[in-house]
Amino acid sequence: MATFEELGIHPKLVKAINELGFEQPMPIQEQVIPTVLESERDIIGLAQTGTGKTAAFGLPLIQHIDLEFKSIQAIILSPTRELCLQITNDLTNYAKYIKGIKICPVYGGADIVKQMKELQRGVHIVVATPGRMNDLLNKRNKMDVSDVRIVVLDEADEMLSMGFKDDLDAILAQTSSFKTTLLFSATMPKEVRQISKNYMHDPVEISVGERNTGADNVRHICYRVQEKNRYLALKRVVDFFPNIYGIIFCRTREETKQVAKKLMQDGYNADALHGDLSQAQREAVMHKFRIKNITLLTATDVAARGLDVKDLTHIINYNLPDEAVVYIHRSGRTGRAGQKGVSIAITNMREKHKIEQIECLQKKKFKLKSVPTGREICEKQLLDIVDRLQQIEVNDADIESYLPAVHQKLASLSREELIKHFVAMEFNQFLNYYKDADELIAPEENDRSRSGKKSKRERPNYDQYIPVAENGFTRFYINLGERDKITPPEMIGLIVRATRQRGIDVGKIDILRKFSFFEVDEHYTEAVLNGFRNMTHNKHNVVVEISQPTDKPSVKRFPGNRNDRGPQDRGKHRRKSNSKIRNNAAQTNR
Repeated sequence: MATFEELGIHPKLVKAINELGFEQPMPIQEQVIPTVLESERDIIGLAQTGTGKTAAFGLPLIQHIDLEFKSIQAIILSPTRELCLQITNDLTNYAKYIKGIKICPVYGGADIVKQMKELQRGVHIVVATPGRMNDLLNKRNKMDVSDVRIVVLDEADEMLSMGFKDDLDAILAQTSSFKTTLLFSATMPKEVRQISKNYMHDPVEISVGERNTGADNVRHICYRVQEKNRYLALKRVVDFFPNIYGIIFCRTREETKQVAKKLMQDGYNADALHGDLSQAQREAVMHKFRIKNITLLTATDVAARGLDVKDLTHIINYNLPDEAVVYIHRSGRTGRAGQKGVSIAITNMREKHKIEQIECLQKKKFKLKSVPTGREICEKQLLDIVDRLQQIEVNDADIESYLPAVHQKLASLSREELIKHFVAMEFNQFLNYYKDADELIAPEENDRSRSGKKSKRERPNYDQYIPVAENGFTRFYINLGERDKITPPEMIGLIVRATRQRGIDVGKIDILRKFSFFEVDEHYTEAVLNGFRNMTHNKHNVVVEISQPTDKPSVKRFPGNRNDRGPQDRGKHRRKSNSKIRNNAAQTNR
């Protein structure tokens, strides 16, 4: 295995990364660093999070900077402010012994005037989110990128799924055609491939592991439960892993709050990360999570984007994502930097096909397990107490003076009684809770009834797709579905395009064959209705209206084909026709 010196890294950079604990290059670093240092080839790097991508592009990028010129020579674009700040912090640590180098983070939610002043003083490397970068570059003309020689697109698939394509196009169009472009992505959807075709010249593809696959050191476990027992199953899974430190992924912002609230009420060290938090509140939650005052963090995919937290032991999918590739992103947050991790999915029978899709994409099987029983949990917790007791360090000098009083107090207890008392003190809460608890039996898999027909239980129930929206959200009908080859990321892209709101909070998305439903933060209701007015998709008139779980007509609709009516409107049309027939018949009888 090569060393960083053998890869060509400058001694000052090697000194800094050695102090950070970097001893040997990781596979992605071994392949990317020499290519960036020795050539000007564009690179497509395919690797999961936690594989060392930041050092792979960051070390040679710093080495290429000409300190005599105080101009922007490199741009790094990342999807979120958290990742932007994390990359800036990492580069600053790498460049600890490089005197005079200036690295500036540029991201939304912070004082833009302060950022402009820092840019005016002269910087060498800009780490930015696409929205703020485009604002400063193309709208305010406060950045000069004529000297940029390296552009890094980190987590390109995430940036595109968040609706940043127009910003990326606007930024890349301003940079020199002679620049080197380094694109890093965990997956390679067609949108990322299109970016590489438009803005990269004969790129070399460097892949660590197979494309779109999960990390090798992550185990995948599936617990199948009845829907009503989903939260109870979550608690049992958490109790079964005594030293768990992980993220629980939920579908919506409201569900994130509710699950975190229940966990806290039940005595767990938990909190939620969601779109209602201010930046200061978000940073406070993340600080507590990083120092492990909080060991369970509930979050949506949107809220968790760009989080860089080390040593996560578990990822729990309280609900599976709509897209299989999102599961790979989630599970890649554990088992990083050579460590082992566990990714858990809590599912019901209707989600069996999603598990199969994920297995097919990541080329790894889930281990299907029964939810731990109360006895299994108690045994696991008890053995953990014993392990901690054995491993505890005893400082004789500190406690020696207290021991006579302790011996006197415990003199009446035998060795066996003393052990029982200690275990009971630590363990009674689990014994009491699980003593009379019912076991969570997995739902039976009955694919077909004896007659060979699908049972009523299995027939599609379309009523479930027209529920009352989550609190704080408005639910919309849209006349695009599977036949239009629409996917959840494309739906989010349409919403962003229609509303021109990149930070919009999108909730549940249900895609059916001929139409779909989606939920959006209720503050953007009018923006959604107005934004979709007269929109077309693949030469198809788009119709969007507020969905209501009643027989009443929708609140608003916009021009479209009669065949594009939603299910409620079709019912309304039939009701009007039937009433006309009844009225005509009544007049005839008279």
